[in-house]
Amino acid sequence: MTKKDILELKKRLNKTDCSITKLCGCYVDSSKNKVLTLSETFLNLDDEEFYKYLDLSRKCLSGNVGNNLLQLEFPTQEEEPGGRQQFLMGLKESGLKNEELLERFYDLIIEHYDHAGNYLILLFKDAYDIITRTNDGMKLDESEEVFDYLLCAICPVTLSKPGLGYREEENRIGARIRDWVVGAPDTGFIFPAFSDRSSDIHSLIYYIKDAKDSRPEFVENVFGCGSKRTATEQQQVFSSIVKQALAPVRDDSEEVLLQLQEKFHEISCPDEEEIYEEQPPVILTGELVDEVLTEHHIIGETAEHIKEGISREFESEPPALQNLIDEKALEKNARKKEEEHLRLQVQQLQKELAEKTSSAPENLNDPDEEAPFDEHCDVILRIKPEKASLIKSEMIDGRKCLIIPVDEYEQINLNGVTREV
Repeated sequence: MTKKDILELKKRLNKTDCSITKLCGCYVDSSKNKVLTLSETFLNLDDEEFYKYLDLSRKCLSGNVGNNLLQLEFPTQEEEPGGRQQFLMGLKESGLKNEELLERFYDLIIEHYDHAGNYLILLFKDAYDIITRTNDGMKLDESEEVFDYLLCAICPVTLSKPGLGYREEENRIGARIRDWVVGAPDTGFIFPAFSDRSSDIHSLIYYIKDAKDSRPEFVENVFGCGSKRTATEQQQVFSSIVKQALAPVRDDSEEVLLQLQEKFHEISCPDEEEIYEEQPPVILTGELVDEVLTEHHIIGETAEHIKEGISREFESEPPALQNLIDEKALEKNARKKEEEHLRLQVQQLQKELAEKTSSAPENLNDPDEEAPFDEHCDVILRIKPEKASLIKSEMIDGRKCLIIPVDEYEQINLNGVTREV
């Protein structure tokens, strides 16, 4: 499953191209009781409802592949009679018209979905006629395959916020009537998976809104699949391993972690100008771990603790380097480095100005008095020593500028012309 696969499915979920035929659902309260079930012919819905349901279905194809969208493979035993994959196949092939299968599905979700409030289970039945494409991406009229699939969205239902509103029947302003509102899905899935523009009945696409919690128990109990960490969870586990190993021997564990992530970024993210197509991810191997730790002078027992932790936590599926990088932390650290670099530049500039002005002629205000200067400089300043320390450098509209504070009524001499501020 790639980003292109997801986008191909998602862009079809609009009024023009939508081919969803059936919508079923079950509204569940906080006590896990079924409040109501629904079954609708999707294209017969009123426009307002049609678009709202369509938007909920699109949400299950949002986020990043590997973080919010995971491809989960079914174990062999789940593809045998009585297995979860076989159950989903039966549900799909029934066209959502088998009430017994639907009730079993709702019961399965209700039993294992951990949610404190009310929620709505939605099931969409769709069929995508996959158009043949040439090697250069051009579409042909003939069809390659029909991708017949189910899309499930589990949406929290919460009370609207209290407030004041206009009560038309009473013609007055009063407390607004609170009602139950269906929110964007927290969890969902597509079965079978859509991979390489084709149906993959041996796996499904699992959607999770909060990438910090992939709900592993829900995955194992509902689908029978082994749980898989999101990229965010992998990054958190890696950070924890490094910090725990460094904490007893070093005070700069956060800084070292950032240095390791910067190295991973350098390896996994080449110059964007050289990228012409989606590149395969760089996987964290034992050899790569050794190389990076040695380069950053992490050796001995500390290095062994880190390698053991990585081997233990990522034994079944080594992570991609990109998944271990905290992009926000790297951006913040880059800004910090740039600010420090500018500060040092200003200090050096102030020092040089102080040295030059201290050796300049005393009569600096005489425009006819010539002072020695470096003919190779593009900008030449002659300024009193007491003013030199006030000069600073700033980025303005993407350009580095020198800022010289000037008090009211002070005079400046610009290229021999004296002016009053």
